[in-house]
Amino acid sequence: MGAATATWEGLVGLDSEVARLRRGDPGAFDALLARYQNRLYRYLQRVVREPAVAEDLFQQTWLRVVQNIRGLDPGRNFEAWLFRIAHNLAIDHLRRHRAESLDEPLPSGETTGTLLSSPAPGALERLLDKERDQLLAATLAELPAIQREVLTLRFEEEMKLEEIAEVLGIPLSTAKSRLKRALDGLRLKLDSGSGAGIRP
Repeated sequence: MGAATATWEGLVGLDSEVARLRRGDPGAFDALLARYQNRLYRYLQRVVREPAVAEDLFQQTWLRVVQNIRGLDPGRNFEAWLFRIAHNLAIDHLRRHRAESLDEPLPSGETTGTLLSSPAPGALERLLDKERDQLLAATLAELPAIQREVLTLRFEEEMKLEEIAEVLGIPLSTAKSRLKRALDGLRLKLDSGSGAGIRP
């Protein structure tokens, strides 16, 4: 009951903030920025893999929000719309600055982000958790951009498949198949990689 009430209050608060922003209330912009800044930046960093670029795209996303908020259909999901703007900017950036296809894996590189984190009581368990997190983050970084993106939206942003389809501008069936391919690709890389022996 308490969680449901908190979720309802969060949705009502979000609708109120969006309505206030539509009327030009600068306080509403600050509230929405505070609500989404960590999630949106993390999403962009997962997609483009460059903190400075992610920061630039983050700012461009909010600029587009301010410019286009009055045209947003009041019945439309603000969160999906926000992430859709970020998605379009990130994909445009990747197309402009990367020679390889978005479907092709990118060269593996170090990453400081983690896809999963779980506190553990013992030092050994914390070390194993850290190794698993690093392995997963490094493996995720090797996947094609469109697969990294769908995994990030589903598991880090905890979006439903319908919301993912809206963010990416694709049919629900395509979102489902893209997620399945991404999970299969992640599993295959984990199983064939040097850290495949690490198990919970």
